Amino acid sequence: MKYGIAFFPSKAIQDEANSYRKRYDPHYALIPPHITLKESFEADDETIDELVTELKHIANETEPFTINVNKVSTFAPVTNTIYLKVEPIQEIIDLYEKLHSGKFPDNREFSFVPHITVAQKLLEDEYSDVFGSMKMKNFQVEDKIDRFQLLYQLDNGAWTVFESFVFGKEHV
Repeated sequence: MKYGIAFFPSKAIQDEANSYRKRYDPHYALIPPHITLKESFEADDETIDELVTELKHIANETEPFTINVNKVSTFAPVTNTIYLKVEPIQEIIDLYEKLHSGKFPDNREFSFVPHITVAQKLLEDEYSDVFGSMKMKNFQVEDKIDRFQLLYQLDNGAWTVFESFVFGKEHV
């Protein structure tokens, strides 16, 4: 089965992101707005049981933190993906590193850029229009993060929460 690890921002940030995703993100129906901490990876039931124990330890070692979303950015020219940039604070980087070491597969494909995707797979003209108009908007959002989620992919391609891990409150 395919798994991934992410955290979800508050409803207010999700609503803002979804106002764009509805029109510009073909993955809109597959997963709510999120910040990916670990790209998808394959694991069997036995491996996932071990990783869940590990995730509880990591959650217990992590203090809640505040994220700041303060601008729209893009992965162009590599892909026509537009996203809300999450400031890469040390707490997020530490969490990311822990999820790519030890018992976890190191499946990093790209350098880590914390973000919330709002548009992807756009044609060139559409990309230019959407990015141009979004760049003019002022995004200044702060959000408290106190948990992350282990997700798994359903047969229809959608992602759903397998388990949530609350910082400092997991029973191992």
